[in-house]
Amino acid sequence: MNSVGPGLGFVLPVDKPPGPTSHDVVIMLRRALGTSKVGHTGTLDPFASGLLLMCVGYSTRLSEYLVGLDKSYDAVALLGVSTTTEDAQGDVINESRGWECLTADQIDEVLTSFQGNLGQVPPQFSAKKIRGVPMHHRARRGEFVDLPAQNIRIHQLELLAMDLPILRFRVRCSSGTYVRSLARDIGAKLKVGAHLVELRRTSVGDFSVEEAVKVDHLCDVSRIEKRSINPLRAVGHLPSVEVSQIDAEKLACGNTIPFENPVTSKLVAVSKAGTLIAIAETGEGYLQPRKVFVQ
Repeated sequence: MNSVGPGLGFVLPVDKPPGPTSHDVVIMLRRALGTSKVGHTGTLDPFASGLLLMCVGYSTRLSEYLVGLDKSYDAVALLGVSTTTEDAQGDVINESRGWECLTADQIDEVLTSFQGNLGQVPPQFSAKKIRGVPMHHRARRGEFVDLPAQNIRIHQLELLAMDLPILRFRVRCSSGTYVRSLARDIGAKLKVGAHLVELRRTSVGDFSVEEAVKVDHLCDVSRIEKRSINPLRAVGHLPSVEVSQIDAEKLACGNTIPFENPVTSKLVAVSKAGTLIAIAETGEGYLQPRKVFVQ
């Protein structure tokens, strides 16, 4: 547990309800803690709920090491209806009752085909930027862009329930995957169309929504403190090395230290007291700090 304050650093898992934007949650936390040093590590659509990882204080400098973590979602898709936004917020552009002829085996076969490495075309209505402008701004002006497919990976895709035309599924995927677009592509492969009607992010890396603070509790600093995560745990997916007190002081001042036998090009430097000192890169016989975390 951390002592919460604007000068300190920690990561806070937040359970966002449907409605607020990810930036709305940032603003709520800034007001609660009285600091502008708050950011999130991956946008969650307003209609979606679930886990947002928030970085506070000096931990905002860890964001780049958290944005690429795998994510898990529980989702609900409606077969037979395609929309402009690929979710229930958009206008209907096509309808089909072809889902009435689908069998469970056909659906299982299609879902299985989406596991592994894929190319996915992002939705036109998204926060993805083209020449500095979010695509959803362009789309609302009627400006639609031909987008190349992005490389993604679906680690797991599990059908939870089927009550046609409703499909409930669970997906664990690489960062950058649009579950809306996955629902779109599943519908296209079934030749009936589809859009997403519910989405809940259940995990980011090793962090679960079960350990998150509710948005309604962001005004309660004691609840924030109870749910806050030590920055060292936040980068637990990176290899680490323990350094002596003398070397920790050198790294904290931005100096290199001697280091042999690197196992990777990037390491988390930790003091013998278990404190995060720096994210460092290895060279031939040395360790060079790239981001220093001095509390």
